[in-house]
Amino acid sequence: MTRVLLRASAAVLLLLATLLVGWRILKPAEVLATSDEPYPLLVVSAPGVLGRINLAPLIIEDRLRVYAAKHQIRADEPVYGNSVYTTRWSLRRWPEQLSGVVASGATVISRWSDGELVAVDGRTGKIVWRQESLAAPDYAGYRTGAATVWDPPGLRIAAGAVVVAEGQTLAGYDLSTGAERWRTTVAAGCTDGFTTIGGVYVCATGAYDVTTGQAVPNWPVGPFTAVGCSVANSGCAGFRDAAGRGWSTASSSPRPTFTLDRSDSTVADGLVVSTANGAVTAFREDGTALWSRPGEGRVLGGVPGRVLVFTPDHHLVGLATADGHELFRFRLAYKKEDDLWDLGGLMVSDHYLAIERRRKDGPDDPESPIYYYNTDTVLLAGL
Repeated sequence: MTRVLLRASAAVLLLLATLLVGWRILKPAEVLATSDEPYPLLVVSAPGVLGRINLAPLIIEDRLRVYAAKHQIRADEPVYGNSVYTTRWSLRRWPEQLSGVVASGATVISRWSDGELVAVDGRTGKIVWRQESLAAPDYAGYRTGAATVWDPPGLRIAAGAVVVAEGQTLAGYDLSTGAERWRTTVAAGCTDGFTTIGGVYVCATGAYDVTTGQAVPNWPVGPFTAVGCSVANSGCAGFRDAAGRGWSTASSSPRPTFTLDRSDSTVADGLVVSTANGAVTAFREDGTALWSRPGEGRVLGGVPGRVLVFTPDHHLVGLATADGHELFRFRLAYKKEDDLWDLGGLMVSDHYLAIERRRKDGPDDPESPIYYYNTDTVLLAGL
């Protein structure tokens, strides 16, 4: 009888210990790890492929890389490193899920599934401010986190404001303090929008001043195609309206720009650039051609002094903004990789490029094991 009681007591103790360990692991918790290390120096790499990693980085001031995971945001360095390195700082919020991340300068703003916005100083990882906001969708970054850091749902920045969209509610928060500036009700279909360099949030059903939340009058009719955007569909330099007409967004009132009417045109380093008729052509403000260079490709963006073109044979070409002469050309491949991939998401900073590669002719399901090109599917390059 004593042996039975001892066994029963041991079983109860084991169960209690298991429950205690499980509670400690699964209980709601926020864990912040900061850094006191000096802010990394800006290092400019020569044009060329630097390496490949398995996560999509949000590049901060060309000094840090920030990554998204289901319950965590973290940073590492250096930007030019050819693998993911030891964490510099991190924020983990369990059981909340990371919905999106944006950045302005060294300030990194994360949005979580409980609706909370948390801004951290990218140099140290220390929390700058936090603010209760609108309900947010769960993590949808899949394996690389690209959709969370390069195109976060319902999270945009412009003109010193963080804009959050959910359902038929749009809200603006001060980027430096987190204070809510405004909140307004909008028509359905306004969640997936973009912001302009003129400080306007634009969605299929309207346009709103990011400093006041007021509707911008006499805006063209959507839906719209944004062009010349920085990362996260923020700071877009132009768009095409429902009729395919092009507009510049340098101010809060869009300006008709007929050189943007072409579906192959975009804005890169302040120029309208077209890739029609087997040539890359840049246009002046009045629509006359500034320069034209033979060759097919897709304009990936512009950085100071350079227009970036991705060619059909998987080369990256840098053309001088001033006159179109070729500054560099290199193959987008790590060592002896083949070209059996298509472009996924991408980020262009002043000195670096990160691209997510998807398997050519692969399935449309990101959960598929053959959706991505390989395990280290994100390619890093210097510009």
